Amino acid sequence: MDDPSAEDALAEIKALLDDGMAMWPGASGPAPCESSCMRKYVIMGIQGSGKGTHAKMLAAEFDLEHVAVGDIFRWNVQHHTKLGAQVKRTMTAGLLVGDDLVEAVVGVRLSEHDWNYGFIIDGFPRNERQAEFFLESYDLDGVIHLDLPDSEVARRVLARRLCAGCGMDYSLIDNSPSSEGRCDACGGELLRREDDTEEALAVRLREYHAKTNPVLDIFRRKEYVITVDSRPPREQVQQAIRDKLGLPPSRLAATGSQVGAR
Repeated sequence: MDDPSAEDALAEIKALLDDGMAMWPGASGPAPCESSCMRKYVIMGIQGSGKGTHAKMLAAEFDLEHVAVGDIFRWNVQHHTKLGAQVKRTMTAGLLVGDDLVEAVVGVRLSEHDWNYGFIIDGFPRNERQAEFFLESYDLDGVIHLDLPDSEVARRVLARRLCAGCGMDYSLIDNSPSSEGRCDACGGELLRREDDTEEALAVRLREYHAKTNPVLDIFRRKEYVITVDSRPPREQVQQAIRDKLGLPPSRLAATGSQVGAR
């Protein structure tokens, strides 16, 4: 890793882990699994495609550890760590966090081995080298690719809001708050994320396509990839994912459980 600031941020993560302090939300490990089977998935999709929503739904029902690189970074930004400061500068500039730092954070996270029954990871791998390494290190069960046109990405992303108080996600399209501009849970102010601007989004879309297509090609050669259109309603998309992976229908969808979109 060539970036000294990245090395400092990673050293901070390792030191806090040695002291028993979590560096990501929900780091308490999975609940006991009813089926005892191991599943390891990668979920890929541009921001606004719903990959966080669908990862959470799968994780909840199959006792998978949801490893969300974006959530790890946002947690560190909110808690003003050295890693968070570096990430905030990058996001404000409308750029993607460097591959070396992402790779290091994911390596530390998976080394915790709290994924007794498997994991679903989003935000990684992000380049061909990382994809090859990931295939050598983990026996994947599938790569879920959520496909979404750029025009729909822009519509969804620019409608996202985040509570400044509790961090709850909202969408002005299909999950608006009861009171305009205020969080239903804590009353905090709803803000647009710093990197959710048209200019920043255009940069992210270019970088995403340039980096993601070669990664998908590597996974496709191994016949791991399932592609699902993420434009339909959430329940339909979730069921399409399960059909293609050979998984049972969603209990969460049947009971109308709500999982916030990202």
